[in-house]
Amino acid sequence: MLNPIQHLNKAFENKVRLGIMSLLMIHEELEFTRIKELLQLTDGNLASHSRALESAGYVEVEKSFVGRKPNTLYRATKAGRSAFQQHLDALEVLIRQGRD
Repeated sequence: MLNPIQHLNKAFENKVRLGIMSLLMIHEELEFTRIKELLQLTDGNLASHSRALESAGYVEVEKSFVGRKPNTLYRATKAGRSAFQQHLDALEVLIRQGRD
């Protein structure tokens, strides 16, 4: 029997990272403040988890200024989209195996 959890991606085990990637799968890009608002996170919490996803190569970050205000945009990378989809597929297998 296939080990149902061996294909789950450790990078997405945390609910914040799972939330960030879920949002970036349905939006081409999102601003820091929008992700923070949608997931009800603190600045530090979002920053640390997005850094972990960026280090894994799953998210790219673009920092700029709009006027004098800093603006940070997040996008899922191609590798990030693929890894997240594989994670979702593994969850579906786990659910199906649990029903049998």
